[in-house]
Amino acid sequence: MRVVYYLFLIIVVLFGAAFATLNMQTVTINYYINQTTMPLALLLALIFIMGCVVGLVIGFWFLLKSKLRYFRLRKRLSLVEKELENLRTIPLREKT
Repeated sequence: MRVVYYLFLIIVVLFGAAFATLNMQTVTINYYINQTTMPLALLLALIFIMGCVVGLVIGFWFLLKSKLRYFRLRKRLSLVEKELENLRTIPLREKT
């Protein structure tokens, strides 16, 4: 399995290197204050990395929210189970 992983990693690196060599044109990026020139492959790689980071942050946020909700629901469930157990132990009174 490890060999397949390394083989896949080598293939991805080779495709990345081929992509970078095919896209070596320089691109001018205009900011509001400044402008920068960089190779197109580098720009695309940076945008891809920024997208991954934003996706991870948003995914972590949703995971954190769901974990917090899970712990709150587990706490409520525990309290309800204790209350139910207490109600079961109370003896019933007959009406006379």
